[in-house]
Amino acid sequence: MALKSYKPNTPGLRQRTTLVFDELTAKKPEKSLTSYLHRPAGRDTYGHISVRRRGGGCKRKYRIIDFKRDKHGVPGKVHTIEYDPNRTVNIALIFYVDGEKRYIIAPQGLKVGQTIVSGPEAPLETGNALPLKNIPLGLTVHNVELTLGRGGQLVRAAGLGATIVAKEGDYVTLRLPSGEMRMVFDECYATIGQLGNFDHMNVNLGKAGVSRHLGKRPAVRGIAMNPIDHPHGGGEGKTGCGRNPVSPWGKPAKGGKTRSKKKPSNAFIVKKRK
Repeated sequence: MALKSYKPNTPGLRQRTTLVFDELTAKKPEKSLTSYLHRPAGRDTYGHISVRRRGGGCKRKYRIIDFKRDKHGVPGKVHTIEYDPNRTVNIALIFYVDGEKRYIIAPQGLKVGQTIVSGPEAPLETGNALPLKNIPLGLTVHNVELTLGRGGQLVRAAGLGATIVAKEGDYVTLRLPSGEMRMVFDECYATIGQLGNFDHMNVNLGKAGVSRHLGKRPAVRGIAMNPIDHPHGGGEGKTGCGRNPVSPWGKPAKGGKTRSKKKPSNAFIVKKRK
């Protein structure tokens, strides 16, 4: 998927780039696979702001995605490739031979009319879901389960892919897009291929209004506030924060360690991101 630039007729168009949606084949979603999306805009039940910098945005419906891929042995045909406003990657509508329809996140190279299947005996082709123990070393996978049967939790954003680098005992070692090396139970499912829409990271919004359409409100710097509002606030004229950068509640903001040492998942990390 390529990028499109514009003539600088206005200041907002001067730097703006958008995606060319040439691989999409449908404009409206499957009605039976959409649901109402409640968007509290960062407010709690009292209407007070509980999450900063959220609000507004265009209305959207949620697309129900099949992250579990639990229709084992039932082939399905790719009917359409569609845009999903709730995520960075495109989605594919699958028509299964038993009459059921489901959405999956679309890997790079998935075409309309292609047949996909999930299960231990599925062939090693893009879009097929298999247990990690049945996938050879060196292949790229996405939508990786962390807990058997829960559905894919890792590697679900546009352009991402994890590489299988080792197998030992009941665990498979993956190199994640962040650089982290993590062990995952080999019965957990993953889907073969790298996710598409990898140019999403290169899009330039061009103006603040586009960010507002996405539901993002302005972010004010801490050093521009008063001392009562932020630990970085106060001082005469322009000043630095005078301490290590922190959030409004005193937590480290840039590079500080926030991971809990008590979480059992830490034991499965072979190599950290940093």
